Amino acid sequence: MLSRENFVFTIGYDGPAAVVDKQALQKYGALSTRELAEKGLFRAAYSSALYSKDPGEMTVVVDVYNRTAGASYTVSSQLDRLFGVFPVEVSRSIVL
Repeated sequence: MLSRENFVFTIGYDGPAAVVDKQALQKYGALSTRELAEKGLFRAAYSSALYSKDPGEMTVVVDVYNRTAGASYTVSSQLDRLFGVFPVEVSRSIVL
């Protein structure tokens, strides 16, 4: 299973490995879900909330996104499609 940080900054997949954005990981890897969302890193924030499986974190992401974008999404919306994040079972990562 990928670490939280690698999952949050995964930008794609190369076969059975997640491809991780090294620069973003180094710069933002220590931030919480809320901090990522407040910096406008919504894809990363959504990934973080998804990884945590905490409904409260998902609510934070949706609330900050709606406030910033003037949208009206809910936690039950198709957020995977909105942010382009789909859980995939991989056990290794390539950090580029």
